Amino acid sequence: MAEAMRQEQAAESQSDTPARPETLPSAQPPTTPEPLRVGAPSASAGGVPAVVSAMKHVFGEMGPVRGTQTLLKVNQTHGFDCPGCAWPDPKHRTPFEFCENGAKAIAEEATTARVTPDFFRQWSLVDLAAQTDHWLGKQGRLTHPMVLREGASHYAPISWDEAFTLISGELNALGSPDEACFYTSGRTSNEAAFLYQLFVRQFGTNNLPDCSNMCHESSGTALLETIGIGKGTVTLEDFEKAQLIIVIGQNPGTNHPRMLTALEAAKRQGCRIVSINPLPEPGLQRFKHPQAVRGILGSGTPLADLFLQVRINGDVALLQGLGKALLEREAKQPGTVVARNFVEGRTLGYEAYAAHLGTVSWEDVVEQSGVSREQIETTAEWMAGTDRIIWCWAMGLTQHRNAVGNIQEIVNLTLLRGSIGKPGAGVCPVRGHSNVQGDRTMGIWERPRPAFLDALSRELGFEPPRHHGLDTVATIQAMHEGRVKVFFAMGGNFLSATPDTERTAEALRRTRLTVHVSTKLNRAHLVTGKRALILPCLGRTESDVQVGGPQFVTVENSMGVVHASRGTLAPASEHLLSEPALVAKLARAVLGSRSAVRWEWLVEDYDRVRDLISRVVPGFEDFNRRVREPGGFALPNGPREGRFTTQSGKGHFTVHEMSRLKLEPGQLLMMTIRTHDQYNTTVYGLDDRYRGIRNGRRVVMLNAEDMKALGVEAGQVVDLTSHFEGVRRVARKFVVVPYDIPRRCAATYFPEANVLVPLDSFAEKSRTPTSKSVIISLSPSVDLPALAASAP
Repeated sequence: MAEAMRQEQAAESQSDTPARPETLPSAQPPTTPEPLRVGAPSASAGGVPAVVSAMKHVFGEMGPVRGTQTLLKVNQTHGFDCPGCAWPDPKHRTPFEFCENGAKAIAEEATTARVTPDFFRQWSLVDLAAQTDHWLGKQGRLTHPMVLREGASHYAPISWDEAFTLISGELNALGSPDEACFYTSGRTSNEAAFLYQLFVRQFGTNNLPDCSNMCHESSGTALLETIGIGKGTVTLEDFEKAQLIIVIGQNPGTNHPRMLTALEAAKRQGCRIVSINPLPEPGLQRFKHPQAVRGILGSGTPLADLFLQVRINGDVALLQGLGKALLEREAKQPGTVVARNFVEGRTLGYEAYAAHLGTVSWEDVVEQSGVSREQIETTAEWMAGTDRIIWCWAMGLTQHRNAVGNIQEIVNLTLLRGSIGKPGAGVCPVRGHSNVQGDRTMGIWERPRPAFLDALSRELGFEPPRHHGLDTVATIQAMHEGRVKVFFAMGGNFLSATPDTERTAEALRRTRLTVHVSTKLNRAHLVTGKRALILPCLGRTESDVQVGGPQFVTVENSMGVVHASRGTLAPASEHLLSEPALVAKLARAVLGSRSAVRWEWLVEDYDRVRDLISRVVPGFEDFNRRVREPGGFALPNGPREGRFTTQSGKGHFTVHEMSRLKLEPGQLLMMTIRTHDQYNTTVYGLDDRYRGIRNGRRVVMLNAEDMKALGVEAGQVVDLTSHFEGVRRVARKFVVVPYDIPRRCAATYFPEANVLVPLDSFAEKSRTPTSKSVIISLSPSVDLPALAASAP
């Protein structure tokens, strides 16, 4: 105990003392909270405010003519795929296939503002670090390759050839290829992702961490074990046929707004919708379709028939309560609830699952979930009345220690009712990035399957590395320990997206070289290795012309449909490279004669890349012809087609212990969430319109009763301290906002609160950081007066 206290005190002391000289840029944005305006949360999503907000961003960044012309190309058959979320496109498209947040994402990328070498001459790293993430993003598109030389305070321009020579020199000087890591964001196209993983594996490593490690890795792990595929099993058309849709741990109104259109259509056809979440979200209460008369002039469509306000990480308890209620109904009326023929013929493990639920008490279910037995029984009654059930979820389930168990409990309920492999039924993990699922399909994975490596070897005549590489958490740990010396990021904002901000920053600073392929400035560019490069690339909205003429790329949406994306805008700078071309030049510079791949020839015409993919990746046969068909093509999906692709050929029930919340007096369980004016780490503005919080992001949302118990008031500025294994992490100057949230729970915005998320706390099996399960305490900030804020 004494040693633990000593470590905790040492860690707390270290967090209060600058670990680096003041001349180094900060890893975190400025901590001074703005004067907040707090009002009542919105009662609906969409409608006129969504249109006004979208147009304000688009016209402000692009102008009305350029903005309108660009929006009319979004998600169209001969246009470009939205760089936002991965929600699929309908078969019958309107001219306006975009949502508010999609329009903002397009405006951010297609902005007319530019970040030139003159900008970097004017701004040092330290000065840039003093600006907010919102300010950094608003400076515009990067126009030139830039280098930060050792000891320099400013980035300077560098030629592409010099940049590739620098990277080649560092990579080829390593003692082992495993001393480098190659990160990927979910924005990268299929063509770029395939070439990227091919280059990395020819270099000699499987160190391919990606953003999936931090979001839906838990979904892939859970589903692969139980149904045989790490993806969802439904199509967009299934939403039209479902009779019950359960949305759990997801806020589609902010994170996947186009999903609301599918939910509205389902609701109008008589489907029931259940919302399960710690926070009530307007997008699941009432939807005003911003492209329909009823959404502009009417009151909109009520969506959720029932809202179950679960405690943070009370999902296993709730889901087991649903299973228990269903089995109790089956016991009273045998053969009416459990899909006997399906369970007995096509699944394994039912007996153990049913026996375990027999040991679960209703007292524990209600206490740990925070949801009444009556509400659970009502949901179970609706489930018992139909097998056309779709389960949708996102990071509310995936970022806990027991995240894999959360999702496998959903699979248990799906198997119990036989709600898979039939119209209007199945599981639907909703991906939050436009091609994160496609990147994994293309081989961006630190734990590649032997069959994929065998196919690479047969087709390309080299022996890929077989040992597993490093995921995101392991990459940060390895950089911190000096085992990884070069960090290369294909897109993304690694520093802000990852947990444990200060530790991640220190890890990056211990490398010899950091490289970021980017379209815009972000905080990851400011915390670097001894040397750093920023390599600017084309965006999704821009035309891509190679030696063979205009090119298109492909992406895979959340439901496994692969389709084309063609940018139309002139590139932001003549110095930009496409991601495929950049990878090809990088591979040639690094590998030289060691690689027999015709890199330059491949990227002259992306059809050649797709032909190569078709010979390596199952499901992509005749790729070039099929992707040119309107709407693209769907990849094979065994469970969707009625056959489980597990080793046993059957679906697997699993047994999990109920997670139990254990908090000391004064402690809360915190989850990080997005604002409505945000996409991943990109901050569009400082308002969270749907939650009634405006002009600031450093807030902590608390239950009013908890505020009384803790002795804090609305508008008070507090410091947040996280507690994990005797180590404390502190995030300063957050404003208290009373909110409708369960007792002993708290919500903060990502990435400002990422500093509190322990690097060593991650989900079992999937190793996803536990950003939704952080134990915190509050203390008054001593250096700022309280700010005025009204209670909602």
